[in-house]
Amino acid sequence: MSAAKMDMEQARFNMIEQQIRPWEVLDPEVLRLLGTVRREDFVPAAHRALAFADIELPIGNGQKMLAPKIEARVLQELAIRNTDIVLEIGTGSGYMAALLASKAEYVYSVEIDPLLADTARRNLQQAGVANVTVETGDASAGWPDPGPFDVIVVSGSLPELPQALLQQLKIGGRLAAFVGEPPVMQARLVTRTGEQAFNTINLFETVVPPLTTARPRQRFVF
Repeated sequence: MSAAKMDMEQARFNMIEQQIRPWEVLDPEVLRLLGTVRREDFVPAAHRALAFADIELPIGNGQKMLAPKIEARVLQELAIRNTDIVLEIGTGSGYMAALLASKAEYVYSVEIDPLLADTARRNLQQAGVANVTVETGDASAGWPDPGPFDVIVVSGSLPELPQALLQQLKIGGRLAAFVGEPPVMQARLVTRTGEQAFNTINLFETVVPPLTTARPRQRFVF
């Protein structure tokens, strides 16, 4: 193994041991995926050396990749099964779609930026990921066809969760989203337990970049 390859593998190992595990990500299957899905292949070449750093990475056109520990924690909390049909809103570079696809039956990922969507398609193809379709469009309020979905992942923040999005979950389905506005947002897991019943758990506080089309919450002016 070359020195550069050894350095990359050491950096991957350090990411898992020093960032991911301390964030209560202990699911062996999730840890295995983080070790095998090559994050560096989804990072722009200019930032490849930072692929495993505990930071958000720019991926072009003002968009950023989430920090590894946040992606890992969301993946663990969703408890994806191999029969799940997943909707991801905000493809970015395609890394989260690759992780989701490693666990799910199929992933529909929607990216509003055509250039990023093209990059993600290329990254996924080069990584040999066949069970993802990257669509170009605005899915901030959902993506009706081919829903309803077992799992919905919103990869950017929203000031509040649109009802239309919740309605696209199957009963028993799970949705992960970052809800709120700076300086505090909640990573939230919502499970649809009935036709009009939803169970919500706040997982952790964070701040992540908003979806491109996320509109600020309406405020009353007196």
